[in-house]
Amino acid sequence: MALSEQLLDILVCPKCKGKLTYDRENNRLICEEGRLSYRIEDGIPILLIEEAESF
Repeated sequence: MALSEQLLDILVCPKCKGKLTYDRENNRLICEEGRLSYRIEDGIPILLIEEAESF
């Protein structure tokens, strides 16, 4: 399930408040500034810092 553009416009990284980019192929939200990746489950972004993956 794709995220709406309106939602993507307001979401920010909970750790650094940086812009999130939607990786459609892997269904994840990416914060380049904080180098974190947040998963999306059933169309719901899981924006918990302790659940994020570093890259």
